[in-house]
Amino acid sequence: MKKNRILIIGLSAICLMPVLGFAAETKASEATDKALETLKPEKSSAAEEFKKADKDAFNEDDFFVTEKKTAPVATVSGDRKKEEPASADKKESKPKPSATSVKVSVAKKSELSRAKAIAAPSLSADEMEKKWKALFSKDLTPDSIFYAVKPGDSLYVLARKNHTTVEFIKKLNGLKNDNLYPKMKLKIHTAPFSIRVDKSKNTLILYSNDAPVKKYSVATGKKNSTPVGTFKITDKLLNPTWFKTGAILPPGSPENGLGTRWMGFDKPSYGIHGTIDPKSIGTQASEGCVRMLNDDVEELYNIVPTGTTITIQD
Repeated sequence: MKKNRILIIGLSAICLMPVLGFAAETKASEATDKALETLKPEKSSAAEEFKKADKDAFNEDDFFVTEKKTAPVATVSGDRKKEEPASADKKESKPKPSATSVKVSVAKKSELSRAKAIAAPSLSADEMEKKWKALFSKDLTPDSIFYAVKPGDSLYVLARKNHTTVEFIKKLNGLKNDNLYPKMKLKIHTAPFSIRVDKSKNTLILYSNDAPVKKYSVATGKKNSTPVGTFKITDKLLNPTWFKTGAILPPGSPENGLGTRWMGFDKPSYGIHGTIDPKSIGTQASEGCVRMLNDDVEELYNIVPTGTTITIQD
């Protein structure tokens, strides 16, 4: 009986050995899988979120490039591009002027306003005549001073200091020569002079401190050749020699068209001068300069110093 039990147990053990081996193998495989699983790197949640966001951003049906211009607007759908005309109600925006351009515009407007005020004298002929007489009176005016001569003074130095001329100081004070003595009182005109020439009317107006004091008739350039703009007197000559193309004409020559005086501009070859052809005054007859009667140009020459501004307009 015992032998039979031992035999049955032995046979049972032999039959269970493959099953137990398979179970052990399964447990070993599961343990290995778990070990390998722990060795794998964990996926970054941030990377996953970026990938998702990236997908959401570029999987839209349409993406518009919006530039506020009147040129065509590019429309992108996936990988397709096409040109669409800009909306008709979109208006081109004008650039705002810079601070510099605003300043320049204001300066130009101010200059034009001043030019218009000078170009159109508000004084009548009678009022201008009164201004002219007051200019040469012995009385003190807002445009003049009384000066007591000091040792070492000269008419040339006083004229330079006060932006006037020796001839004008002598005229105001009735001087016959250039001699001065200490404590001698002189009337000196101190207001700046300026000149404006109107080519359309062939006139020249002298201003003292922006107030018109004398009007002259002049001749300007043939075919409107007198230059337009603002210039300065740079040199003054008594009885000038005319260095004409192909000839040198001395003072007093009947062919010397410069007359008795020359006041040159800072624009080479142009200036104010006298004439040998009085009948040409009031017309366009010169080679581009401003031409005056000899008596008139001599009077003006004695009043205005070098540096005087001349404005010429059409």
